[in-house]
Amino acid sequence: MTPSRRRLVKPSPRAIAPDVAAYKLVLKRVLDNRPSGMRHRLAKALGKNRSFISQMANPAYPTPAPARHLEIIFELCHFSKAERTEFLAAYMRAHPRRLHVVRAARRTRTITLTVADLHDAGRNAMVDRMVADLVHHIELLTLEESAAPPSRRSVRIMEPDP
Repeated sequence: MTPSRRRLVKPSPRAIAPDVAAYKLVLKRVLDNRPSGMRHRLAKALGKNRSFISQMANPAYPTPAPARHLEIIFELCHFSKAERTEFLAAYMRAHPRRLHVVRAARRTRTITLTVADLHDAGRNAMVDRMVADLVHHIELLTLEESAAPPSRRSVRIMEPDP
């Protein structure tokens, strides 16, 4: 073969550990069943590029799913309880030393808060920050058993209806 006609060799799925391939298949199935743009949103949330997400979800590539990103992946991709359980079982078999990083799913509840529009962008932003800080402090109360720092992703400020 001439140097100008190099052959591209894709990694073989057989070269990847079966448990790694198992959790990647679950992730791939979840991503494939979500609306278009999910890989882009996930890449943005993780601070990675889309090719990383594609490799992370492809059983043919050895790129692992980083344990520190699992909670974000579960939340953003809306894993069902069964999907999460299947993914974590395979993930724990594939990466047994990373168990301490993977937290069990915590029960949550949703509280909707409606506040007045103050007709001033600066004052509205101040209220938004106050609510975000309140949620952050509530989250600190729930972390008694965990040494992991709280994420600020649990706060979603919604725009008022027109």
